[in-house]
Amino acid sequence: MTAEQLQSLIAAGLTCEHIEVTGDGRHWSAVIVSPAFEGKRRIQRHQAVYATLGNRMQTDEVHALSMQTLTPAEWAAQH
Repeated sequence: MTAEQLQSLIAAGLTCEHIEVTGDGRHWSAVIVSPAFEGKRRIQRHQAVYATLGNRMQTDEVHALSMQTLTPAEWAAQH
């Protein structure tokens, strides 16, 4: 799995305004900005991202994914 592939999987399943994925092929870090996160708690946001990956977390294709999940307003406030 490459960063580009992981980013494409997330983008295919979730409307995103910004996605950054970095990692070493097993351990990943992502910044994901989506209007779909509005009104959701952090666990719900993470579950939405995990849903885009299907069973790839269980099969160890994606071993670890740390996420920063932000709404567009939260992203704008940080930048």
